[in-house]
Amino acid sequence: MTVMVDIRSVHKSFGSLDVLKGIDLAVRAGEVTVILGPSGSGKSTLLRTINHLEKVDRGAISVDGVLVGYRRSGNRLYELREREVLKQRTRIGFVFQNFNLFPHLTVLDNVIEAPVSALKRPRKDAVESARRLLDRVGLAEKADAYPRHLSGGQQQRVAIARALALEPRLLLFDEPTSALDPELVGEVLDVIKDLAHQGATMIVVTHEIGFAREVADTVVFMDDGRIVERGTPGEVLDAPRHERTRAFFSKVL
Repeated sequence: MTVMVDIRSVHKSFGSLDVLKGIDLAVRAGEVTVILGPSGSGKSTLLRTINHLEKVDRGAISVDGVLVGYRRSGNRLYELREREVLKQRTRIGFVFQNFNLFPHLTVLDNVIEAPVSALKRPRKDAVESARRLLDRVGLAEKADAYPRHLSGGQQQRVAIARALALEPRLLLFDEPTSALDPELVGEVLDVIKDLAHQGATMIVVTHEIGFAREVADTVVFMDDGRIVERGTPGEVLDAPRHERTRAFFSKVL
């Protein structure tokens, strides 16, 4: 199976704080990788390096065979211009923890904004596609509403539709349910599960262990900027090999 995401020896520091300490990870096309671990373990930072929202200090990341954020010349890497990075990001959908919808735009306009402005798609085509996507996430009737009129779960489903509008090769989810009231978590996870069943390539940072067990092809456990363990949900959640993994899951399962 084709490798969609290839992360090699990635290091990232913020000042004197080493956040990523040599991450190696391959994600195959059509699979779901769920990243678990305690707060501060580097999960979200790793996710943000994949679409160059955070620049890596050392190492390299490729998505669909293309180096992210840099071009290689001989043995050296040169950072791409912002315009080139933005073009790369259109192939990588990112769903944030706090929705990040434009408050002054309707739901429909939030979904069509990037296809029209970044991909230069005709507005009519973008609107037709957006209405299909809103129907897919169960919000067809909310097209003309503004984000402030929606629940948190509805806003996050709009954010997922917005990410899908660019027809990305890869979807990244950064704790997509952590800002939601508990009763709204299920409606968002159901949409993500549906995407998984349709073969989308996804990397999901989450604390939802049940979701990981049900949907993940690969579970990655991170701690202190390193990947401690990886494997199938059964291997990592039910029979972890590393003492740190066992200690973590003994408290959360």
